[in-house]
Amino acid sequence: MTAFLDRRRFLAHCAAAAGALALPVPRLATGAAAPGGETVLDVAPGAVQLADDGGPPLPVFAYNGTSPGPVLRYRVGDSAVIRVRNRLDRPTTVHWHGLRVPNAMDGVPGLTQDPIPPGGEFLYAFPLRLPGTYWYHPHFQSAEQLDRGLSGAIVVEDGAGPEVDRDLLWVIDDWRLDRAGNVHESFGNLHDASHAGRLGNVPSINGRIPEPLAVRAGERIRLRLVNVANARVFALAFEGHAPTVIALDGHAVTPHAPANGRVVLGPSMRVDLVLDCAGAPGSVHAVSDAAYPRTPFTLTDIRYADEPALPPRPPLEPMAPPALAEPDLARAERHALLLEGGAMGGLREGVLAGERLGIRELARRGKVWAFNGIVAEGHAVAPWLRLATGTSHVIEVENRTAFPHPLHLHGHPVRIVSRDGVASPYPIWRDSVLIGPRERVELAFVADNPGRWMIHCHIPEHQEAGMMGVVEVG
Repeated sequence: MTAFLDRRRFLAHCAAAAGALALPVPRLATGAAAPGGETVLDVAPGAVQLADDGGPPLPVFAYNGTSPGPVLRYRVGDSAVIRVRNRLDRPTTVHWHGLRVPNAMDGVPGLTQDPIPPGGEFLYAFPLRLPGTYWYHPHFQSAEQLDRGLSGAIVVEDGAGPEVDRDLLWVIDDWRLDRAGNVHESFGNLHDASHAGRLGNVPSINGRIPEPLAVRAGERIRLRLVNVANARVFALAFEGHAPTVIALDGHAVTPHAPANGRVVLGPSMRVDLVLDCAGAPGSVHAVSDAAYPRTPFTLTDIRYADEPALPPRPPLEPMAPPALAEPDLARAERHALLLEGGAMGGLREGVLAGERLGIRELARRGKVWAFNGIVAEGHAVAPWLRLATGTSHVIEVENRTAFPHPLHLHGHPVRIVSRDGVASPYPIWRDSVLIGPRERVELAFVADNPGRWMIHCHIPEHQEAGMMGVVEVG
């Protein structure tokens, strides 16, 4: 497993170019609308300054010159009109992760649109019907383009939600950098594909190596967390604090404490927290990660101003539940989805492009994962399921592999019915569900968004090595 470097270790790692750092957790640029109500996203090579250390900037792929890209902010009822102009030397697309867009706007090359060629552009247009925290990223050469910096957050407001002093956004990433501090060119290697994916060694928040979050005692903060890393699962503990989860993948949930005191975000997942700043003035508290017990690290600190505390806040009120069609579990069609493959996974053979091949030949072709014994090649694969519009379904997912998989269904949030036979204590809607090794999860939804939709592991190295399928609704 790639060793993860916290800020102090990163500075030592790059001592040749090191200087004193003083970086607050940075704010992100907001997308600006062009005349006519369009927002323009230029996809092009760019550079980010992970740290103000006097060293050279990090070459990346960027949206409008930044990585992460500008925050796209809307209100429920708005229509998003986004012109994407490709200035890269390769095709790209944009997928609007978690948003209920029409199928033609989903950004999947070969399945919902042609890739945007170099020098080309594509106009995405769709209504915004649900509030929440979402994000956008490419779906062409996802493993490389995402890891080179192509991601950005989307916030859709509805005027409701808890009263807070500040509404903050943390786009959390990890970067695999080489000894010179550049993006490591180890893309497409079989070890990443067959193991946990492309894990990085340098963390960032909003495109910077994180410095402490400055707060005042008594503050109430809404903290929107977005995990845009290729493969890293984050499990964050807020020392001396008791964060309350209020939304998952954009959808309001019964306010609750995170299980075992850690906020878990698999790749592509979002969690909205309310953080009541109950520490003493002048105190410092770590935000630490122990998702991988052999390589724990401190992501950042919460640092209290030496000022008197603000008055205490009233108890949180639940937000309105998401306006989603409730599946009829008694009449739902049930479908089994078996996740297979990878190192230590026991996959002996699979069907690739209609041909049954042994694992050695599959691995030679860079394919080591399967859904129900089918190994995907590209995006435009034959549908795994064909579902009538308006019908209810339960997908019974069994992970027979040695690794967790964030399973993402496009176009349809899913309700988690149970994990290993234990029913969810309250309605939990997600678009990406982290399924642990050997775990069984039941996911329910109403097939109410017509079109051909990807379902895949959101570790792109796994998806590109075969772990995806297509669900057709209509």
